[in-house]
Amino acid sequence: METKVETLEDNRISVTVTVDAAEVDKRIKKTYKDFAQRYNFPGFRKGKAPRPVIDNALGAEAVLAAVSEDLVNDTYPLVIEEERIFPAGRPEFSDDASLVEGGKPYSFSFTVAVKPSYELSSYEPVTVELPEEGATEDEVEGQINALLSHYTSMEDASAATKLKPENYVDLTIKATDEEGEDIPSISTESRIYQPGSGAFSEAFDEEIMGIKKGQTRDFTLEIPVEEESVVLSSAAGKKVAFSVTCNVVKKEAAPKLTDEWVKETFGIETADELRKEIAESIEQEKGQALPRMKENQVLTELSERLQGEVPASAVEETEASLLQDFFTQLQRQGLTFDSYLSMLGITSDQFKEDVKQQAEDEAKRELALDAWARHFEIEATDDEVTAEFAAAGLEDPAATEKEWRESGRLYILREGISRNKALRDALDKAEVVAVTDKDDKKDAE
Repeated sequence: METKVETLEDNRISVTVTVDAAEVDKRIKKTYKDFAQRYNFPGFRKGKAPRPVIDNALGAEAVLAAVSEDLVNDTYPLVIEEERIFPAGRPEFSDDASLVEGGKPYSFSFTVAVKPSYELSSYEPVTVELPEEGATEDEVEGQINALLSHYTSMEDASAATKLKPENYVDLTIKATDEEGEDIPSISTESRIYQPGSGAFSEAFDEEIMGIKKGQTRDFTLEIPVEEESVVLSSAAGKKVAFSVTCNVVKKEAAPKLTDEWVKETFGIETADELRKEIAESIEQEKGQALPRMKENQVLTELSERLQGEVPASAVEETEASLLQDFFTQLQRQGLTFDSYLSMLGITSDQFKEDVKQQAEDEAKRELALDAWARHFEIEATDDEVTAEFAAAGLEDPAATEKEWRESGRLYILREGISRNKALRDALDKAEVVAVTDKDDKKDAE
């Protein structure tokens, strides 16, 4: 088999295939035998009818037409594999193709759209900024402070302490309407309250700010019709007289990191052991996160280097793949699309826009990796393709690979392998710069 490939406009190629005469004769002979076995011919046993009888019964061109069709269908996938063509659509075969003839080679041609080839503005190694490996003292201290904050309790402040926005306060509240009647939904003997929490209004907070233990503040507020505070909304549109007494100002008290507190709270013998466990946890989390962060930065940088606009067809193809994967996963989880949207609190239009953006980003990354692979001559080898089938846990990997080859689908696997190799190559070549949270907040995002 000989193949001639010609590049056309609009990312299309023309391919002419010539099958040698020996293969043609072999197929003609086999097809006559198949027809003789498949059909009944009067006067002849099954499979014994000679060619003239078959031609006379089915038509002189029946066998030749069948051979021609089979040759095209069987050969096209092999050409795709051997020429390393990456189709971006279905092939269009020439309408004027002739039928095979015995003793002569057979030629046919087709055109097919292929994946566009782009270049990157630079093939220099990507500079990646990552947090330092391991756990720094600042990171451990930050985790310790967050832990202590979680176990913060409330304690009474001194009697001389004035209420500030960051404090809590225990209040006795008496609220009456314009007729002097008590408002039970607001009045209370004891309420723990923090200014700015939303239970009362800003106007209420201003009136009680600075109050001390034992002090009473009397004031009147006109509650707006559209009052949003939780407690005062029950008196919306009314004038309310308040008599507020401070029972005690309270302040947050974080526990001290002592061996006794650590043992009592976590069952760990000492504070040093707790610090060690936190450091190990941070190191483990970084070990999982840093490779992903590095990969994301490399892919983003390569995408930004891509020269040219991503074609709509590539975005649409990627979008279709993303949606197929999404709905397959949704079905496995037993969720409906409506329930998924409800869980996330988004509309179907927002979902569609998000998927479209993901598709654009993904298509751009794929084209960038293709460019990197071409530039550094990175390809998927036959052994790597075979290894993929072996690793898939199939019952008969060799048979499945043969099926994919004969159906012209191996290019899909080759494309994925070459992109993964290109990514690993870019990651290996990347120059890593260690940064701290203090140096670079962007990296934390």
